[in-house]
Amino acid sequence: MSKHLFIPGPVDVSEDVLEKMGTQQIGHRTKAATALQKSVSEKLQKVFYTNHLMVVSTSSGSGLMEGAIRSFTKKKAAVFSIGSFGDRWYKMAIANGVAADVFKVEPGRHTRVEDVDKALATGDYDTITITHNETSSGVMNDVEAIGALLKEKYPDVLLLVDAVSSMGGVKIDVDGWGIDCCITSTQKCLGLPAGMAFASISERAYARAKTVENRGLYFDMVSLYDFVRDKPYQYPSTPSLAHLFAADYQLDRILEEGLENRFERHLNMARRVRQWASEHFALLVEDEKYMSQTLTTIVNTKGISVADLNKKLSAYDMALSNGYGDLKEKTFRISHMADYTIDDINELLARIDTILEEAE
Repeated sequence: MSKHLFIPGPVDVSEDVLEKMGTQQIGHRTKAATALQKSVSEKLQKVFYTNHLMVVSTSSGSGLMEGAIRSFTKKKAAVFSIGSFGDRWYKMAIANGVAADVFKVEPGRHTRVEDVDKALATGDYDTITITHNETSSGVMNDVEAIGALLKEKYPDVLLLVDAVSSMGGVKIDVDGWGIDCCITSTQKCLGLPAGMAFASISERAYARAKTVENRGLYFDMVSLYDFVRDKPYQYPSTPSLAHLFAADYQLDRILEEGLENRFERHLNMARRVRQWASEHFALLVEDEKYMSQTLTTIVNTKGISVADLNKKLSAYDMALSNGYGDLKEKTFRISHMADYTIDDINELLARIDTILEEAE
């Protein structure tokens, strides 16, 4: 029996979605493959609230993150990090010889608009990267406000956003917020198996990338863009057709639920976990405005063994996540994303309550 994974991803995948992964293969250069990727792309545009061209990548979201900072940075990137995954974008830049500076905050804090303004006022940067939803800390940045700043004062600076753990669980208005490249992957809020990533690319980001040298090969955003636009709806190499079949089906389910309904369901689950955490422990993020709606990081004020808690939860075929990095055992994390319901969350919390009561 599979576990219910209340972790930052991967998450449980519905059986009918898994069945679509077993669809018989087709030639990846056929009209049928073009129609499949076109269908997935058009549905993704609705989820992303964008008219920008969509690209797919047979990789994790990290692949497209690396491709984005390498392809879209001509002068220098300002990486705004609120945790481990913001740090990763900086490491990607350095590993690829891309000039970049990193601006960090303490765990549980968000990226302030005034700090972005101060950095960009130097004129040193032509690209910024933002983590929308940081799963190590449970912080959700105000990307809308940051995008508004760029529109008003820095219209030539590209905005790249990591929405790996939020797209499909929270409304992200890509076009309205002025996001030039928004990246997500399959294994979190979209409720699909791990192994594929998606990104929207603005025309001006594409134009910038064409002027950047040494963009690499597999994650070259120009190549990915050109194959979608010109072939059309093709992938430079062989894509995971299994993921595309499953995505095409799951995106129908997401749109049938209704995006606003889906976002409301995620928010209700988040509020329930926050309520429980506040009663029994404490929340790492203090300002509700910046609390993630897809994952909650809980401060381990009781000093319990999170590893032991997980072992006992496994008897109920459940798992949550320990703290990440330096926050291990100091915090633990409960995800509330994808196709989970408030009933699933209540069952998990009841099991934890029972385990804690028995340990007293």
